[in-house]
Amino acid sequence: MRELVSRLFGARLAALARKEFIQIRRDPRLAMTILVQPIVTSLLLGFALNATVSNVRLGVIDESQTPRSRALVHALVDSHSFRLAAGYLTADRLAGALGRGDLDAAVVIPHDYDRDLARGRPATIQFVLNAINANTAAIAQGYAESILQNYNRALGASGAHAVVHAAKSPANAAAGQVILRPAYLFNPGLVASWFIVTGVFGLLMVLDTSIVASATMLRERETGTIEQLLMSPATTSEIVVAKIAPLFAFMCGMILSVTAVLRLAFHVPFHGNVLLVWAGAAVCILSGIGIGTVIATFSRTAQQSLLTAFFVNPTLVTLSGVLTPIEAMPRWLQPLTVINPISHFVSITRGVLLRGAGFTELWGHYLGLAILTAVLTSLSVWRFRSQLS
Repeated sequence: MRELVSRLFGARLAALARKEFIQIRRDPRLAMTILVQPIVTSLLLGFALNATVSNVRLGVIDESQTPRSRALVHALVDSHSFRLAAGYLTADRLAGALGRGDLDAAVVIPHDYDRDLARGRPATIQFVLNAINANTAAIAQGYAESILQNYNRALGASGAHAVVHAAKSPANAAAGQVILRPAYLFNPGLVASWFIVTGVFGLLMVLDTSIVASATMLRERETGTIEQLLMSPATTSEIVVAKIAPLFAFMCGMILSVTAVLRLAFHVPFHGNVLLVWAGAAVCILSGIGIGTVIATFSRTAQQSLLTAFFVNPTLVTLSGVLTPIEAMPRWLQPLTVINPISHFVSITRGVLLRGAGFTELWGHYLGLAILTAVLTSLSVWRFRSQLS
């Protein structure tokens, strides 16, 4: 191995690269960041950041107190989307529970509910949602509408021939109907974790790499070994390459570990060529090294680099499309995602793994990622060489 490195890079560069490998291997915190932290982060975020809402706390006012009204409540609770928190006798107590945050939703069944159904007239119920968390409220509304549709079909099959409407629905049932039959492409089971973990893959490639690169650069300055490197016969270019190459090799191991987590823990389908994802990840690692090196050149200590990263990393995460779609951002903010390497790599990962896209469909993202990586790497090398000189 040493002879191969010496032939490829030269004796001085190979010696500097071996030094970097030994330093990284002897630092347990750095080894944990490279090997363990990506796996733990992928698992935690994949399981914790789940858009699926279940066990929504439901309050009930049943003024009808009939078998049909109780069947409606059971239909909501038996779906496991809602959890019966409590029953209330008055609207004031129900409103108080919603105001205290004890409930996420409430259903009010009027006293003439069963009578209207028996006479074949549409019955109206009120469904109240606590919309402080708008996402949960919207999802709970969709759950309720779907459950009511199934409940309507059950009423029709039993001979009631009635329709139950939500509060905002028309007062009368329309004679004609439009039936929606959705087809879910690329994710038939609507597994929310697939969207999250494929995005977290990109976050780890850039953010973790930038943190590790910044730490390794600043360690030389804090320990005083940077002066020893300057006194060695190695050129500035050899020192820069020797700093980047071992770190790149170690971080490439993170690609394999995160890929294994995606496949084994979350069962993400690999519809496309995984080599395309690995190629994009390798380029993404270089961009992360560039970001970390630039941060290190503007910092004197590790604490300063962390404070600087607090300004850089949240911006990269927000403008990446990892947690929320880019289309959901304001129009004036969407163009900024073009200069974010995470955004391009996330598009590559989701396109290849979930849609089975090839290079011809994703070449624009590869080109954007390559340009950003070239700019960041050139800037980091220029800044680092300026400090050495």
